[in-house]
Amino acid sequence: MAVVILYGSEGGTSELVADNIADVLGDYGDTSLYDMMEFDAGDLDPENFHVIVCSTYGEGELPTGAEPFFEGLEEDEPDLTGMQFALFGLGDKVYEETYNRGGEIMAEKLISLGAVQVGEHGRHDGSSSVRPKDQAEEWAKNIGEEFLG
Repeated sequence: MAVVILYGSEGGTSELVADNIADVLGDYGDTSLYDMMEFDAGDLDPENFHVIVCSTYGEGELPTGAEPFFEGLEEDEPDLTGMQFALFGLGDKVYEETYNRGGEIMAEKLISLGAVQVGEHGRHDGSSSVRPKDQAEEWAKNIGEEFLG
């Protein structure tokens, strides 16, 4: 099973995190990495395992980098029955009500199209002293062992 990692970013942190996740999951087989700005929602393949890395922007919205992909999901409504995905979100607990909402919005859309979210929803807090890439690497190790190993 191939692993497809998709990231949606505003300032670039999601891309860096996705790179680290790709390094970890590369131990489990073919891994590819795509910017959501450049990935067609119709190309999602339920035969692949997907990892979504998504930040939160503004007042709990998707980052600009995730909007075209999300709009494609809304317009095309691909049948994602049987597709498994794991999600790592980035946010800041300073914004309690919208903390990591970007990732939640993406997960809700994928689930509504038949996909199944697996594993722990990784949530990095930008206010913490933990570097996002370090938390993402630990999260990815768990995902790899549990679902790809």
